[in-house]
Amino acid sequence: MRNIKNITAMVALMLFLPAKAQVAIGKNELSKIQPGNTVTNPNISLEFYDSTDNKKGMVLPWTSTVNNQPVAYNSTTGTGYRGMQGTIENGTFIFDLSDKNVKYRKDGAWFNLTNVTYPVNVIRADNSTVTLSANNTLDTSLQDDKIESASAKVAIGTNANNDTTNGIMVLTDTDRAMVLPKVASPHLNIINPTPGMMVFDTVKQQLAVFNGTVWSFWKP
Repeated sequence: MRNIKNITAMVALMLFLPAKAQVAIGKNELSKIQPGNTVTNPNISLEFYDSTDNKKGMVLPWTSTVNNQPVAYNSTTGTGYRGMQGTIENGTFIFDLSDKNVKYRKDGAWFNLTNVTYPVNVIRADNSTVTLSANNTLDTSLQDDKIESASAKVAIGTNANNDTTNGIMVLTDTDRAMVLPKVASPHLNIINPTPGMMVFDTVKQQLAVFNGTVWSFWKP
């Protein structure tokens, strides 16, 4: 079994969006090719609500790359964490509960997107500054006693029905990409971000990821 817990929203996605080649979530249709704005963009695999008032992001699966962290694995009941199982494909994104970091798989190893060195000064929405000395405590109790399901997976793409990639959500096409939720200044406008959240910051024009304590920003 894969050590990626069932997530209610993802299960719902599985039920309503089986084997689709292109999917829009939170909007009626995919973006169209500009400047004509008449033809649906064929290069989008998955796209989210992207109006300027958007204040929501995508949350990555909460899992652990380390056996027995943050809760010991129980081989009898199947609860707890035993480290990720099976082949982990390059391009996999997770929120790693073992060290509270957003990571992606690159060249067979994990690359950390939120490795924050504390103490760190953070500017709040009211422009005040607060100094943080460590990661916030995360409550994982909602999923700690849940049993993994090997069939919990949604695949999006033309060959989705035949895909065998190890993952909770897999984009199977090699000529399409996912468009992240777009949020203006997420560190200011997403009031209660969830650990593992990922968006595209339309102000900084950067990838933004949240580790449960602070936002980190990336650009090429």
